[in-house]
Amino acid sequence: TVPVWENKILLCLRAIEPRANTWTLPAGFMELAESTAEGAERETREEAGAHINLGHLYTVIDIPQVDQVHIYFLAHVTSPELDPGPESLDAKFFALDEIPWDNLSFRSVSTTLKHYIRDQANGRFETRHFSLATTRPYSE
Repeated sequence: TVPVWENKILLCLRAIEPRANTWTLPAGFMELAESTAEGAERETREEAGAHINLGHLYTVIDIPQVDQVHIYFLAHVTSPELDPGPESLDAKFFALDEIPWDNLSFRSVSTTLKHYIRDQANGRFETRHFSLATTRPYSE
């Protein structure tokens, strides 16, 4: 998810590999028989201990070189209280000008955050689909 509380983005400091000790949006693998929305809500609770109201689908990112698709939903955090789970060393809210760009976990995270900042500035949050393969981006 891209969880927002009072115009601040919730990020989690990864406790696990790959990319331990880097900041990420709450995310993870879906469980069997789980919808993408259910997985997004569960991972946000597990990694950050945050309670959210799930918004619309925001980014769908193909990463064919690792056989993955990363899906992010916008989300409104309903309370500032956080309780990170065992996969996170910390969870905290960052103002848009405080995002730790040099210590983000994955390109899908930084790309989604860059889109969010642009959309915040123009007030339009459209769903996007693109590829982070070295060839043929759909849009970016």
